[in-house]
Amino acid sequence: MTINLFDDNAWASLRPLSFTRPVADLRVGILTIAQKWERHLNATAGFLTIPYLSIKYPAQVGASLSINGSVCPDEGLLEAIDRLNDGEALKQQDLLIAYRAASGTKPEQTADLKFINYEAALVRIFHPEDIFKNNDVELRKDFSLLTKGRSSAILSSTNVILGEEVFVEEGGGAECATLNSLGGPIYIGKNSQIWEGAHIRGSFALCHDSQVKMGAKIYSQTTIGPFSRVGGEINNSVIWGYSSKGHEGYLGNSVMGQWCNIGADTNNSNLKNNYADVKIWDYTLDALRETGMLFCGMIMADHAKCGINTMFNTGSVVGVGANVFGAGFPKTFIPDFSWGGAEGFQTYRLDKMFETAEHVFERRNTPFNEVEKNILTTVFELTKSYRS
Repeated sequence: MTINLFDDNAWASLRPLSFTRPVADLRVGILTIAQKWERHLNATAGFLTIPYLSIKYPAQVGASLSINGSVCPDEGLLEAIDRLNDGEALKQQDLLIAYRAASGTKPEQTADLKFINYEAALVRIFHPEDIFKNNDVELRKDFSLLTKGRSSAILSSTNVILGEEVFVEEGGGAECATLNSLGGPIYIGKNSQIWEGAHIRGSFALCHDSQVKMGAKIYSQTTIGPFSRVGGEINNSVIWGYSSKGHEGYLGNSVMGQWCNIGADTNNSNLKNNYADVKIWDYTLDALRETGMLFCGMIMADHAKCGINTMFNTGSVVGVGANVFGAGFPKTFIPDFSWGGAEGFQTYRLDKMFETAEHVFERRNTPFNEVEKNILTTVFELTKSYRS
């Protein structure tokens, strides 16, 4: 079976995270949204996305079922989609959730379909902060999906294990760590390791080929994606993968993209000292937006880096390819491909950024190819006005 996952207006509101990927490629819980649908439907997913992303994320030719890439699956939604006939679409008010139509039908071509109303609550990722806000519920759903009917690998007796919801994939392990699943499940992915002295409270996911370093303190509602290494203190945060926060410092109520690195002793604030709701930069408004949230830390897009002892204020947004360093608090919106810190920013030249990216990719035995360069070049041009 093949399906397509389509982008709607959520793609714009999820920038800068979505500048480099379709919405369905965002990670929330253990899996990306696309991976969730693929597993639930036993399907291969393609993407109906922004043209410059479609080379890396192509559509599935011949797929008759298309699903909104910002919506996460659950039992009720899966049943409703399964009941869809050809020529029918599932909607909730103005939100197009899914449709069955001739292959190649785009969301804007669905006006003639028969619309079926879906009234039940659903999880939709529409703003960047929705990722960490919904991470606990999605992590629990993914944990059940991935572990149902399976047996966990055995953990070493050197660990202190509280609760029964700890699952370890083949090659995963921990030594001399505290794993507390009394408040939520703990998932340790294939070939991932938790090192000595780490303390972890569920819900928590460590995806494949990643490490938690010695003495780390990781609180609930946190996901560390594949090929990542983390240390220090982390709370209610999602790291997409291929990124590092390897040292002391605090990351809380935050989202970190792909190919990112956070320098030693870097901290982000997640609570204003006057306890006011946090505002965050919104690309669709070209202004700050009220989140209605008391706790909101940092959104860091793909390829962003920061130096040691960087201090990020509450509600910071760090754009694609930004490089932040120096003393003091930088401004809360750091435009894509910016270079600098609290004393000011200049444009991070694309050729220089590419040199760094080539080294980062090489360390992961991954080619930094023309497809990646073309995506980043397009984002560089799209965001030029923010750097002026």
